[in-house]
Amino acid sequence: MTKEQKKYNSELNRLRIVVEHVNRRLKIFKILSDRYRNRHRRFGLKSNLIAGIYNHELTL
Repeated sequence: MTKEQKKYNSELNRLRIVVEHVNRRLKIFKILSDRYRNRHRRFGLKSNLIAGIYNHELTL
């Protein structure tokens, strides 16, 4: 691989690991890791609330 490709891969991996950590933290809430079996119209609201809780934890 060229130096440019290695640099691009390392930058991509840095971004990817951040996203994977966020996914892991959100999957702690079972609603996002298991099959959702409740009313589907409320799923968006509940997932937004979970994301809000996570964002609040980041600011503390």
